[in-house]
Amino acid sequence: MLYSPAMKNPTAFRIGYKAPPTIARFMASRALFRGLMGPVGSGKSSACSVELMAKAFAQAPDAGGLRRTRFAVVRNTYRELKDTTLRTWLSWFPEDVFGSFGHSDMTHRLRQPQPDGSVVEAEVLFRALDRPQDARKLLSLELTGAWVNEARELPLTLVEALGDRVERFPSGREGGCTWAGVILDTNPPDTDHWWHRLAEEQKPAGWEFFAQPGGLLEQNGVFVPNPDAENLDHLPPGFYRRRMAGKSARHVRVYYCGRYGFVQDGLPVYPEFDENRHVAAAPLVPAPGLPLYVGLDFGLTPAAAIAQRLPDGRWLLLDELVSQSMGMLRFAGLLGELLRERYSGLAAEIWGDPAGAARAQTDERTPYDILRASGLPARPVHTNDPLLRREAVAAALARDVDGRPGLVLSPRCRTLIAGMAGAWRFRRLAVSGEDRYADAPEKSRFSHVCEAAQYLFVGAGEGRRITTPTTGGAPRQQRSVNQAR
Repeated sequence: MLYSPAMKNPTAFRIGYKAPPTIARFMASRALFRGLMGPVGSGKSSACSVELMAKAFAQAPDAGGLRRTRFAVVRNTYRELKDTTLRTWLSWFPEDVFGSFGHSDMTHRLRQPQPDGSVVEAEVLFRALDRPQDARKLLSLELTGAWVNEARELPLTLVEALGDRVERFPSGREGGCTWAGVILDTNPPDTDHWWHRLAEEQKPAGWEFFAQPGGLLEQNGVFVPNPDAENLDHLPPGFYRRRMAGKSARHVRVYYCGRYGFVQDGLPVYPEFDENRHVAAAPLVPAPGLPLYVGLDFGLTPAAAIAQRLPDGRWLLLDELVSQSMGMLRFAGLLGELLRERYSGLAAEIWGDPAGAARAQTDERTPYDILRASGLPARPVHTNDPLLRREAVAAALARDVDGRPGLVLSPRCRTLIAGMAGAWRFRRLAVSGEDRYADAPEKSRFSHVCEAAQYLFVGAGEGRRITTPTTGGAPRQQRSVNQAR
């Protein structure tokens, strides 16, 4: 940042900002929702800070000569809001020049006279979502625009709701908004995240997404500097290469190469899983004549996993069905439709969570009643033992059949792949000393389909292979143990 106050007018100022190519396109976009994704150090937060201030100065003056705007800057927690977002903002727009920041109400109020006699008056409200009352207040504000910092940490419903709050200040009778919109920035999320779905698949009208080149490129498994990387002039020499030491390849791909993916944090439920070994290069085709096995998890986020067992004992996980806030009746309809469209003519054996046999207080029917009424004769597995359920899947992951993995997942199973790769985890506990983890896996958007796969394997008999002694001197199925725990 270059700041040079004019000698004759102490309120005049000049900020030098040269946007890298991707950011320049991001700033030129006229979409209501604009997203900027890139690696760490690529200047995303600075770009969004400058963009908000530029829109404040570009606001047309009202009848009284005031250029009035109000912006919300949103982050998932107050700690991150203060430690990162606010620090970036104040580094560009320091309090001794732009006015003091109100720490009590987390608002920066700016007033800047202009050479034409108008005055820029902007309110920038910094808000986080870890206080429910603040989230409610945020969605009642009258705003000009909003910036969602590190958008991968926030739900799409909130981003969409923010879109309904912008273009409301100043009001139409006060001259209206010269510009209004929601800008978003983020490090790359996983491929099953709403950002990826909107940016790479649906591409809805009114949304535009911009991806900056990574700081590194991966070539034949080796990470090398990317000559097209942006913002290098504002980073120390060798910024990305020097930070690779001790980092996993997955971390490097996401944070330094700027590629979609997730970084493992905590203890994975399936350390046996190897994405290179257990994920097929192309969508799997069901084997004709062999039955399907379907596993189900219930609740407000029902999920299904669909698989086949080949004659040699190998498993093919063909498909998944995941949901969010969906009733069982609708989910049953979607599952039936999926089975008819992709797996017509194959008999299906359906297994589910035994807890689903309990009747709800508001409805006499159980999930199994609803499934059977929808033409899906599902049955509960005989046990809900979490250790046995994990081992049933882990044994197939660890199995080798003539040099081939005992379990292969189709790329269609995106949430299941991410969950097995470490997104479904035992949460790390905040204790001093050696690493310690929670006793049960964390409930998340990954856990439901992973548990559905467990019910599938238990129902199909993998649990019995672990617990039943073999006869005739044959070797017993090796028990797979999560040694990391």
